[in-house]
Amino acid sequence: MEILNARGLSYQDLNATIRSLLDSGQQELVLKDVNGQRYIGAGVKGRGRLEIFGVPGNNLAALMDGMEIEVFGNAQDGVGNTMNDGTVIIHGNATDITGYSMRGGRIFIRGNVGYRVGIHMKAFREKNPLIVIGGKAGDFFGEYMAGGTLVLLGLDLQPGEPLVGNFVATGMHGGEIFIRGQVDPYYLGKEVKAVKPTAADQQRLREIVGEFARYFDLEAEKILARPFTKLIPYNKRPYGTMYAY
Repeated sequence: MEILNARGLSYQDLNATIRSLLDSGQQELVLKDVNGQRYIGAGVKGRGRLEIFGVPGNNLAALMDGMEIEVFGNAQDGVGNTMNDGTVIIHGNATDITGYSMRGGRIFIRGNVGYRVGIHMKAFREKNPLIVIGGKAGDFFGEYMAGGTLVLLGLDLQPGEPLVGNFVATGMHGGEIFIRGQVDPYYLGKEVKAVKPTAADQQRLREIVGEFARYFDLEAEKILARPFTKLIPYNKRPYGTMYAY
């Protein structure tokens, strides 16, 4: 295991060093004192592992294809931007556009997320991206989703604290969203409807929540004891009438 101190390094130098170490055969890297350096893990292929201590900057794991990244702290905007494969585990919060255009892989976040999480997520053949959030989400959660799965758990909320912001799943035309608890229809975009999860959904949620709980040392059964709401597209071509052909 190689330990790399990122203090004072530019994002270019840090990423060049990471790529050089991976290309030389290192499979496990520990990055310490990370402070806003962006593009960590961007475009990286293979089955290596990064442990990050600190706060990685924008576009962590963008276009990543196979790596596992575990962040012991918070992460900034664009985690998993157009990510193709791999796993990202974040022990703190993540901010806006997490999973933007994500097309494969998995992201697990213990804390909260910002706006437009899961925007333009998609699925193709065997690719079915997954984002699981332990806390709450901001406005436009699941906006324009075309595929994949979002799971919002709402753990540790204070009394009266909203689980999700306004305009949930606006423009959604594919994929699925599972929210632990009830969602007032006022918060939903007009393109989605809330339904009860099926038995198959419940089994899948057991697997997803079980994995989430293992990463963060939580009790899956306690999380699963509260019912989930499933959101699905109400119209697969919500803007189809706007086109001439």
